[in-house]
Amino acid sequence: MPEGDTVWRTAALLRGALEGRELIESDVRVPRYATVDLTGVRIDDVVSRGKHLLIRGGGRTVHTHLKMEGAWHVYPSGGRWARPAHEARIVLATTDHEAVGFALGITEILPTDREAEVVGHLGPDLLGPDWDAERAAANLAADGDRPIGEALVDQRNLAGIGNVYRNELCFLRGVDPVTPVSKVDSAAMVRLAHRMMHADKNNPIRRRPWVYGRSGRRCRRCGAALVTRTMAGQRIVHCPSCQPPG
Repeated sequence: MPEGDTVWRTAALLRGALEGRELIESDVRVPRYATVDLTGVRIDDVVSRGKHLLIRGGGRTVHTHLKMEGAWHVYPSGGRWARPAHEARIVLATTDHEAVGFALGITEILPTDREAEVVGHLGPDLLGPDWDAERAAANLAADGDRPIGEALVDQRNLAGIGNVYRNELCFLRGVDPVTPVSKVDSAAMVRLAHRMMHADKNNPIRRRPWVYGRSGRRCRRCGAALVTRTMAGQRIVHCPSCQPPG
């Protein structure tokens, strides 16, 4: 599932194509919203909120979430799509561009003044203007005996961290992902998460991972065999030497 930095870059891409422009065509290929016509709407702004995307205009918001398979593409008007048409969930066209949302996990349209219903539960956004490190650390700390690996990806604590950053953050802090939050320096973890995501947000190619995706290989730091476990259905890779239990 894309992380907060990927969604932030997607919002920037869509802003460049849509913001300040009038839609000359809209096609919502989700049964519940199939009759919604956004033609003539001027797009006011496009923002990311953790892993959520909000496209605002005409008093309404197009709310999407990429989930596992989703992606937004932008093409010149009349350009050939890189993915099959049956995967398109929404098409928003201006005179110059077509923005196409493929295989989106969530596609819905709601009044802009009701956005809190879909994103109001989120904690501070690591890449957002509302970022509050103290609040994010307090949210984490309040999880007490919960494993830090679970608490980090709970978007109610802080918004934007997914499995990639969870693996890397725990390694860089020398913490076993199953360690209770109460035994972790939450403030230091939050500071590192913020630094890493800001460093990566403008780079579509992430830095070489320390542990993520390296199941069965050797630790880049100490050479020990990396260990894999499953947490909430996702694979967590860690180094038993650099991230000792407890």
